Amino acid sequence: MSDVTDFPSNSKEKLVSDMKVVVSDAEEILRATTGVAGDKIGELRERIAERLRDAKVRIADAEDMLVNRTKAAARATDDYVNDNPWRAVGIAAGVGLLLGIIIGRR
Repeated sequence: MSDVTDFPSNSKEKLVSDMKVVVSDAEEILRATTGVAGDKIGELRERIAERLRDAKVRIADAEDMLVNRTKAAARATDDYVNDNPWRAVGIAAGVGLLLGIIIGRR
């Protein structure tokens, strides 16, 4: 099974968002079937509730990891710009020039 760290950042955010929707929908199904009786239904509800608790923990962990990685990337960028201000200005100017050329061709 692939780890959340194998995905690009925007895919990770989408995955976490999608998982929250699935968990919310599953919780709603559990609430809707509260009055339904039967041994198999009761066992199924317990298994689903347990898996939902596990999924919530994993989602929270994935969110924390995303936040930490984003903060680390921002710190690294800030450190680089502070250590190399003229190089950062040159890179920004180069990127701006390339974007200008690309946009100008249209």
